[in-house]
Amino acid sequence: MHLQYDDEYLKQILTQTQVIALVGASPKPHRDSHRVMAYLQARGYKVIPVNPRIGGEVLLGEHVYSKLEDIPGHVDMVDIFRNSQAAGEVCEEAIRIGAKSIWMQLGVINGAAARRASEYGLQVVMDRCPKIEIPRLGLD
Repeated sequence: MHLQYDDEYLKQILTQTQVIALVGASPKPHRDSHRVMAYLQARGYKVIPVNPRIGGEVLLGEHVYSKLEDIPGHVDMVDIFRNSQAAGEVCEEAIRIGAKSIWMQLGVINGAAARRASEYGLQVVMDRCPKIEIPRLGLD
């Protein structure tokens, strides 16, 4: 599975996305997932944190869900802050909830999960960070 993405492909995903489920959201301000969530919120995205350890709590003003399937309403993108192996199950959940895209963060690469999600019609990005891509693409 290639990790080179056309800028237009990335722009399309980022401009068509409104609701992001951020899997692996951390309540710790120094963690990348926390900073990325705050950044995406500041850019106008609705970001729903997902973390079974803090499910039911509130993070950056949003209710935290234990799993994707607990989220009421539609999710456009599933942003994965988990290790590459764990990304496989997250991708399966994303398929089940009808997400439009899966975005695996820097260092998160799972080719089998990406292929499966693609087979179900989801757009897939691996080993990238929207907090880096948004300004690079001039979308901020």
